[in-house]
Amino acid sequence: MTGDILVALVIFAVVSSITPGPNNMMLLASGVNFGIRRTVPHALGVSIGFAAMLVAVGFGLNAAFEAVPGLYLVLRFLGAGYLLWLAWRIAHAGPPSAGGASKGRPMSFLEASAFQWVNPKAWVMAVGALSNYTPRDGYMVNVAIVAAVFAIVNLPCVSIWAGAGAAMRSVLEKPAVLRAFNWTMAAALVATLYPIFAGSFG
Repeated sequence: MTGDILVALVIFAVVSSITPGPNNMMLLASGVNFGIRRTVPHALGVSIGFAAMLVAVGFGLNAAFEAVPGLYLVLRFLGAGYLLWLAWRIAHAGPPSAGGASKGRPMSFLEASAFQWVNPKAWVMAVGALSNYTPRDGYMVNVAIVAAVFAIVNLPCVSIWAGAGAAMRSVLEKPAVLRAFNWTMAAALVATLYPIFAGSFG
């Protein structure tokens, strides 16, 4: 991989990681409801889970989807169902109790890692990165470089959303305001399903 391609890859990783999507909407809501410390496993799961997904897809899993197109369709709609369930969890997170702890719990590291496999934006990012920034010469090494770049770049980018949510906690102290925020975030998460049903990822 040349220096020019590496620079372009880093820019792509930053832009695709920091722009709104299901991961960032959930991290923002988690920061508001649970604070930055309790959201750390969620953020780590997003970054490490996506890097692992890149390696798996780059090393041949994508061929399985090309051989059995219906497999990706099943994954797509399973992902849609899971997103709807996550939106319900966000909407019903509830205000903090008297002790300062919110109802419900933040997403765990393993849950966030597994979510990457049913996240439409993650698939677009993975396919875009692997198709554009992995020269055929030394392909296996280049896949590892792409995964490493995303593992390094993604965490600070998604953490900005969790941090922004945590910073908003004092503004959203009133239960009614917090409920409105949670329902808005849930609606935004559901809105990210539009490309699935519009066929943009097929």
